[in-house]
Order: sequence, then structure tokens, then C-alpha cells
Amino acid sequence: MSFVLVVRMRTREGEEERAVEVARELAEASRHEAGCEAYVPCRDAEDPRSILIYEQYRDKAAFEEHGASEHFQRLAVGALFELMESRERTFYETV
Repeated sequence: MSFVLVVRMRTREGEEERAVEVARELAEASRHEAGCEAYVPCRDAEDPRSILIYEQYRDKAAFEEHGASEHFQRLAVGALFELMESRERTFYETV
């Protein structure tokens, strides 16, 4: 079973393009992690302030390694989160 995280975020007004840039950079770096099986940022076609990120990891330990990584701390915690009006996380396991 893989460990899955779905993140739904809403950017602050005027921060849409910067958030997309950071999400793309974060995805690229995250895909190189040994335990990362998928990292897919998406933007709502009708609401550019709405971003969804689908993340899939080998297991929960790989997800925790992702959270501790330099690129996550720098790009997510240090940049992306500051551009958000709201953020909601839901965890799943593949079946």
C-alpha cells in the first residue's frame, strides 16, 4: 500500500502565478526523492486561485522524509504556504 496525500489550497489574491511557479519547482524536486511515487500539482481550470496537489509515497516513512527535506522546508514552508489563504490536507492509502 502506498501513502497518499491530497492537498487543496487557495492562494491569496494576486499570488496565483507565484504559487504555481513554486508548486512546479517543489514537484520537480520532490519527484527525485527515492520514496516519492507521484507528485502532481494541479490548478482549477475555472478558478486560478485553487490549487490541488496529489502526492503518493512508498509508505508513511517516505512521506515524513519528504516533509523533512531541504526543498520542502525551503519551497513549501518557506514560500508556498505564505502565498496561501487556506490549506486542507487529506490522507489516503492505495487499495
